[in-house]
Amino acid sequence: MKAMVLCAGFGTRLGDLTRELPKPMLPLNDQPLLAYLLGHLQAQGVRDVAINLHFLPHLIREHFGDGGRWNMKFSYSHEETLLGTAGGVKKMAAFFQDEPAFLVQYGDVLTDQDFRSLAKFHAEKSALATLLVHQRAKSNSVVSLDPAGRVIGFLERPTEEARRGVVSPWVNSGICICSPEILAHIPPDQPCDLPRDVFAPLVGTGRLFGFPLAGFRCAIDSAERLALAQTAVAEGACRVRPLVNLN
Repeated sequence: MKAMVLCAGFGTRLGDLTRELPKPMLPLNDQPLLAYLLGHLQAQGVRDVAINLHFLPHLIREHFGDGGRWNMKFSYSHEETLLGTAGGVKKMAAFFQDEPAFLVQYGDVLTDQDFRSLAKFHAEKSALATLLVHQRAKSNSVVSLDPAGRVIGFLERPTEEARRGVVSPWVNSGICICSPEILAHIPPDQPCDLPRDVFAPLVGTGRLFGFPLAGFRCAIDSAERLALAQTAVAEGACRVRPLVNLN
């Protein structure tokens, strides 16, 4: 299975921490955050990864290169203009064309989730997309599931009025498995958002599913979250390792 890690954003919510550093290059103990995301993909058997870039792209390219020293292959997609989470995936459509399914991960989401079980569930359901979901009282999204895991409601950045009457503990985790069919639902060469513009409209197809998180997950969007992730890795609460040389 191939994967794409979305690394093109500015990380403005982190203030001075990302003024001169892309968010995926933030130090997590002795390695950049991205080294742990890629290391977990490596441990899950993924060897071919696309990475989209925009802000200070050379810092990521120079650090990770083509991935050869870790027995992996990294393909970079530089976005002159930010294309959003879906637009970035669409730009790499040729990268995914021969795959039965591919994984997309936000570049600020650290997790030790077993991606193999996520991919197995996706295949069993013949899903267009399977979202990793976790429970949270309040978030940017609200995902409603039926007993089979099918998404029957999806709200992205809802108003308080839109939230009213919607009772679900599930939220989008920023990681998904997609079938290549989903690329036809993304317009080319324009900014487009996966949750708002792709996932929400796909609810009616009955082929959007949610898979509950099993393990640690942290979206690093503040200094406090970065410190939490650092502690989780150091103390073993998040069972991930950075890239290791397999040659």
